[in-house]
Amino acid sequence: MLHAVLASLALGLVMTAGDFLWSTLNIRHRVVYGLIHGAVMCLCLAVAIGVRAGKPGRAALAGPLIGVIAAGSFYALVPALRWGALFPAWMLFWILFAFLQQRLDRNERLATATLRGITAALLSGVAFYLVSGIWTNEARYRSMAIHFAAWSVAFLPGFAALFHGLGAKGAKGAGRC
Repeated sequence: MLHAVLASLALGLVMTAGDFLWSTLNIRHRVVYGLIHGAVMCLCLAVAIGVRAGKPGRAALAGPLIGVIAAGSFYALVPALRWGALFPAWMLFWILFAFLQQRLDRNERLATATLRGITAALLSGVAFYLVSGIWTNEARYRSMAIHFAAWSVAFLPGFAALFHGLGAKGAKGAGRC
């Protein structure tokens, strides 16, 4: 569980920095900025998965692509779902990251990785929904400490599902979850 917590805190910090930049620089939302934001977030998420698998460089190559795919799905769904498009996009990237993790460490069957990704997507999707007020009610949640906590909580179930039962590379199975 330690790896999942540390990865969640690291991604919480990255995403809070992103929220801070969007707010402080008063960046107007544009598709290209959202794609860049998604690519950077997923680069960091991929590195967290890659570190766990002992292959951060290979993972880093896939992260931005996953980010662009997930952000692109968000923008494709916005006309129909509005801000609700965040949730399927959020869930999609967890499924794609489960496949990345499976590709990095071939000790897991594709069916297991798919189940792991769906579990990460559902659990993290619920957590993401529970903290989504930091974006939909911004006047109430201006504190970056609250953003950090919310992001960390949103990422934790996804990382826990991805890492559950996997031993860290070189740790001989010692570091579960």
